[in-house]
Amino acid sequence: MTPTSGSSPRVLLIAEAANPDWPSVPLVGWSHASALAKVADVHVVTQVRNRDAFMRSGWREPADFTAIDSEIAARPLWRFDQALRALTGLGWTASTALSALPYYYFEHLVWRMFSQRIRSGEFSIVHRLTPLTPTTPSLLAHRCRAAGAHFILGPINGGVPWPKEFDRVRRAEGEWLSYVRDAYKLLPGYRSTRRDASAILVGSLATRDQLPASSREKSVYIPENAIDPARFSRQVERPISAPLRIAFVGRLVPYKGADMLIEAAAPLLRDGVAVLDVIGDGPEMDRLKRLSAELGVAERVGLPGWIENTKLQERLVQSDVFAFPSVREFGGGVVLEAMALGLVPVVMDYGGPAELVSDATGFRVPLGTRAEIIDRFRQTLARLATGLEKVRPIGQRARRRVFSLFTWEQKAQQTLAVYAWVRGEGPKPSFGEPFPD
Repeated sequence: MTPTSGSSPRVLLIAEAANPDWPSVPLVGWSHASALAKVADVHVVTQVRNRDAFMRSGWREPADFTAIDSEIAARPLWRFDQALRALTGLGWTASTALSALPYYYFEHLVWRMFSQRIRSGEFSIVHRLTPLTPTTPSLLAHRCRAAGAHFILGPINGGVPWPKEFDRVRRAEGEWLSYVRDAYKLLPGYRSTRRDASAILVGSLATRDQLPASSREKSVYIPENAIDPARFSRQVERPISAPLRIAFVGRLVPYKGADMLIEAAAPLLRDGVAVLDVIGDGPEMDRLKRLSAELGVAERVGLPGWIENTKLQERLVQSDVFAFPSVREFGGGVVLEAMALGLVPVVMDYGGPAELVSDATGFRVPLGTRAEIIDRFRQTLARLATGLEKVRPIGQRARRRVFSLFTWEQKAQQTLAVYAWVRGEGPKPSFGEPFPD
């Protein structure tokens, strides 16, 4: 789709990671940028690896976007990161730390290419959509302020503390660097990014709380995830009947908690009042198969591995409940996707998912020890299995919440309100923390 131009302000939209063909951050960057391009006059700057995807989607270079070739720095660091993770078992914190180095070079190239146009006033707003992590500073905030342009950061999200009850899981994930995670505050540009930004969009309350006190007044709470209604055209429509059909989607790694879910659901599975579909793949797959067999529920637990994103909704609409006991989730986009299909979410009352689900649209299970979480999930699932008449109404409320508050179109309108505020054309926006029903 070709982006449409609107009225002023003209925005230079930096989305280093933005690709409709890739999951996670690139898909978030692409979706947010595409939504903004429909309602604002934006020019997107992305990394060269995304060029083909942009052009296949009808974007024109250089009219609509610019692809920056920073591979001379990005590729060697990517190879080093892969080798380091393979040799040491270090987790995502190490990868995030290393990613700051090639990103500095990417921004250097952006400034070299666009500085004159920013100084001339052609772009009155420079908005960095991605990276999403708050640990990667920007060297552009100070330069934009000196040039008379507004720099906007975010939504940024990340840094949810590891629960103390799951320190062993932290080590199993190779997250040794998370013990010294605050070292990112020593990186060049950390202070100036927060000091000189006109607005900071925060994707979670935890991220907002990490901001220096002096920066919180310029923060606006906007979760980074949303859904594309065109990709979620299906919904659960069949009449509810036993057994209760429970689904999980995610990487099969320790902190996602699929093992806790199998243990929690085991009595219901053995009694024939529930079945469980664990969708995903990862290093925990073999252990989950063994666990299901040891608990005597292997025939009631589906472990199909990865399912293509285009086919995922067809699988999920066969379920009733989406259970997600991840103990350290920043965003939780998969929770929104399940809610959009009409599934009842059962999530941890911690991190991003807890801010997406309300009391009227799902269940937030209090954090605790592993045994406590298993027991609390078991009780919640048992209440749903014995009260099937409540399931569809809650699922429909969850679906309405997503389509009224968490679409990319809504996200674009919220972002426009921030643009107006920093330009003195409207009040500081507040959409609720978290968003109310």
